[in-house]
Amino acid sequence: MDCGKVGALLYSLRTEMGMTQQQVADRLNISNKTISKWERGLGCPDVSLLGELSGLFQVNIEKILNGSMETNGLEAGNLRHIKFYVCSVCGNIVNNTGNAEISCCGRRLTALTAKPADDAHAASVEETDGATYVTFQHEMSKEHFISFVALIRNDRLLFIKLYPEQEASVILPDTTTAMLRRKRGGGLYYYCTRHGLYQL
Repeated sequence: MDCGKVGALLYSLRTEMGMTQQQVADRLNISNKTISKWERGLGCPDVSLLGELSGLFQVNIEKILNGSMETNGLEAGNLRHIKFYVCSVCGNIVNNTGNAEISCCGRRLTALTAKPADDAHAASVEETDGATYVTFQHEMSKEHFISFVALIRNDRLLFIKLYPEQEASVILPDTTTAMLRRKRGGGLYYYCTRHGLYQL
């Protein structure tokens, strides 16, 4: 652990939050001289205080230990870069468009990699009465089902959650079929709880 880098980061986080050294010290039940020492790189926080510092500054412990915070580029908010994450413990579903570090149930989540649909996960797309119907020939049992369908359209994300025992189909906006044919400006993603993420 580089105490100089850690100190510079702690100083930056403290000033960003508009806190004085004394206020931080009071929250941690230590002296303000200790905070000053850290910020000047003359020492590093004790391991027992890292959890409290993490909570106070809303920063991962790992970032404090590294003494650095990487920032995403300006393109990070673009839906073309969307990533999906699913917690294997509780089934929580998260998406983001940057290089975020996502965790759930105490575990770091890895972005899912979308695969092209195979025969067992084929999607049927049909346009009727001004709407697009997407159906899956897929079981919808509690152990094995399509959990969500996500449509990316240029600057919009339409997310539809599916549940076991319901029909494996969704109704999408009327322009979806043409967009999927053009293969531009978005795509259709769907997630099988047993086999992962697919993209049409």
